[in-house]
Amino acid sequence: MTEKSQAKHLTEGQAAEKIAATFLQKSGLRLLEKNYRCVHGEIDLIMRDGKTLVFVEVRLRSNSKFGGAGMSITPSKQQKLTRTAELYLQTNGDSACRFDAILMHALDITAVEWIRDAF
Repeated sequence: MTEKSQAKHLTEGQAAEKIAATFLQKSGLRLLEKNYRCVHGEIDLIMRDGKTLVFVEVRLRSNSKFGGAGMSITPSKQQKLTRTAELYLQTNGDSACRFDAILMHALDITAVEWIRDAF
């Protein structure tokens, strides 16, 4: 991957996360954190839906040649997200939680597919 294409990938990822956060906020969730990082990995968005903490994985795939956005959340990725969420809960207080996915095929709020309890 060239430096230019890597920069485009990162810029598009940030734009997708911003669109996802806006979409979820309009749906009644409250944004707590963006890009939470720890030794185990990263969680794109951490939100609150009533009393439930929601760990959100945002995936943008404009080309489904190698599978759509949902296919990119592999069992290995799910495990990393789970471990990261466990550390977040240990640090920030235990709470009911779920894992949601925001899948997008374009950088447009109308292209958002929200999967609650994705895994």
